[in-house]
Amino acid sequence: MAKYSEKAQEKVHEELHEMKEGKLKIGKSGKKVTNPKQAIAIGLSEARKEGAKVPKKSSK
Repeated sequence: MAKYSEKAQEKVHEELHEMKEGKLKIGKSGKKVTNPKQAIAIGLSEARKEGAKVPKKSSK
């Protein structure tokens, strides 16, 4: 099982909170995020950009 750093966990928590408030939007289109899995993916992506310890994306 993957283990995320505290910083990454906090980022995901923030993104989920924003999604529940209706403030989280996707990229250029600006559509609201309604799927929790999408919010988690956005949080992990941003944590990766900030240099947090996050496992690599799974390639399927």
